[in-house]
Amino acid sequence: MPSSDSAISALSGLLSDEGERITRLWSKRLRAETYEVEVPGRDLRAPLRHLLDELARLLEDRGEDAVRLWPEVVRSHGAFRYDQNFEPEDLTREFKSLQEVLLYVYARRNKGVIDADVAELVSELVWEADASAQASYARVLKTEEVRFREAAVMESVLNHVEVGILLAETDGMVSFASPPVSRLMGVPMRAVVGARAAGSLGPVLTQVNARHPTGEPFKVQDMPFLRALREKAPVRGVMMQVERPGGGDATLEMSATPVWEEDHVLAGVIQTFSDRTEAAVKTKALENAHGEVRRLQGQLLRRTRQQALGQLASGAAHALNNFLNVLRLRITLLQREYKPEHVEALDKTVRQIGELVARLQEFNVQRTEEHLGNVPVDQTVREALELARGELEQREHPVHTELDLGFPWGVKADAGFFRELIVNLLLSARDRMEGGGTLTVRSRPAGEDWLDLRIEDGGRPYAQDELAGLFDPLRRDPGAPQFSLFLAVARTQVQRWGGELTVENRRDGSGASFLVRLPRFRDVSAGEAPPPPPRMAPGGIPRLPGRARRVLVVDDDLDNARMMAEVLGEEGYDVQVAHSPDVALHMWEKNPYDAALLDAVMPEMTGWELAREVRQRSPQALLAIVTGMDVRGQNRASLAQVDAVFRKPIDVGALDDFLSQSRAEEEPTGQVDPHDATH
Repeated sequence: MPSSDSAISALSGLLSDEGERITRLWSKRLRAETYEVEVPGRDLRAPLRHLLDELARLLEDRGEDAVRLWPEVVRSHGAFRYDQNFEPEDLTREFKSLQEVLLYVYARRNKGVIDADVAELVSELVWEADASAQASYARVLKTEEVRFREAAVMESVLNHVEVGILLAETDGMVSFASPPVSRLMGVPMRAVVGARAAGSLGPVLTQVNARHPTGEPFKVQDMPFLRALREKAPVRGVMMQVERPGGGDATLEMSATPVWEEDHVLAGVIQTFSDRTEAAVKTKALENAHGEVRRLQGQLLRRTRQQALGQLASGAAHALNNFLNVLRLRITLLQREYKPEHVEALDKTVRQIGELVARLQEFNVQRTEEHLGNVPVDQTVREALELARGELEQREHPVHTELDLGFPWGVKADAGFFRELIVNLLLSARDRMEGGGTLTVRSRPAGEDWLDLRIEDGGRPYAQDELAGLFDPLRRDPGAPQFSLFLAVARTQVQRWGGELTVENRRDGSGASFLVRLPRFRDVSAGEAPPPPPRMAPGGIPRLPGRARRVLVVDDDLDNARMMAEVLGEEGYDVQVAHSPDVALHMWEKNPYDAALLDAVMPEMTGWELAREVRQRSPQALLAIVTGMDVRGQNRASLAQVDAVFRKPIDVGALDDFLSQSRAEEEPTGQVDPHDATH
């Protein structure tokens, strides 16, 4: 190393004795050299004095190593001058000024003589320090350039992307928001940034009339970033509608994600804003279109149902005429001579009429719920055929039916819907056989757990494209939409039961075959059900034992009321008749009865309403509705007011069992339990 001990000692002494003077002259010369630089702060001498003190310490303690160690001390000085807006040339002039000041003070102290070793030591120290400071300056400059480029790119992205970004601190203060937030919200940036959410966002949300899609006001605490702060978890897909100043509504989707530091401390939350206005408009249009399609489908289904019911009614009218003709002939024979077989035949015919009317009413009832249970397949097929027989056979070219039934078990389905499905398939097959012919219905087990029900018609086979689109509810072929809609709904229904509805051409080419495959019903209940609890009247009053002796019959049809009273009188009951609900209530007030038989449909008041009035007066009385209508449209509150429902024509034996029952017992079997009726 060129520095000698004497040079180090001389320079160390100079700094110790003249340090303050050297600092003053250095700062004065530096200010003159860099007059154009605005140096922050008032104390220019402090960093220079620190450098000189460190140099003096190193020369005294480390000797020759000071030349190597002092540049490390000076290294941070370059970054410090960068922050003070120095240029690299200013940094070079600073250390050149230091060299001049040191040599000047040393020469004055040494009577104008500068030792060569001292001059060399000063030069080496100064330029090593300058190189170290320049390196530090360059490193900071490079880092800042990268930061600048990244900031420029980020600023460009944040200004041009459609997604708004908002940063929130842990105390709820919004510290940053990108320009799209202002555009999407329709408010200036200053209204969002720089204040805590509770104070700044409340007026903003009110100004833009922010609300949830349901129409409820959107509150500050509903903002995703506040929820994310509270829950310390991401919040996704929060929708908000706002009114923009220029007019029109906007739909915004917001999500918030917490930001965590390395030690799992919550640092803040990032919230995004996305414009979903166009998507919301399209979604609303799709919902409206879907609603319209459903409405049209409902109309088509009702039309299909009404058409099927009209066809059944035509056949039922024919069957009823036949029954009435039998009644008239039997009555004629009875008028001539009484024979028990004539009476039995009359009773049988009346029962057949009642069964036919009941099936028609069940077909027509508007079902809203399915009740799955064990539905006997072959029996249901026969019932459906009886409903459709008149329409199948009473045509110019009749369609005859062959039954090939071999499934004596049940399937898991809804009995009413299953019967309706078979009727509609029978009528649809009939429509394909304009020239008449034979329709075959087969039921067979498919393995141990399945039923195959086939309805085979004799119409023309389907083309392949027809088979492919037969279950499409939007088919546009003439005459097809209603049938295709029915098939689509029927297939969905059968699938809900765990089965499948398909169609295929018959192998012999003589027509088509609809196949209904359903799972066999399996009773999975364990053990017998517990016995039902005793019947209780409304209010929890137990029925008292004993036969109902005094019975009130309420019916606005005089003939029906009188005949009912006469028949019950023959059975030993004390029967009174009321032809209106008002009269019935008046009679009940004077002397309550043990039981009442109420017609369901009367002009002034329905039988259900009258039952409610009577029940309030006599909680223990036996009450029954007598009707020719289907009762499944009644709600449970009405059904709970009565003990039984009897369908016309009435089975007198069952009615006698009901009236003579021990009133702590359940209603007699064979009647409609109002608590099990469809509502």
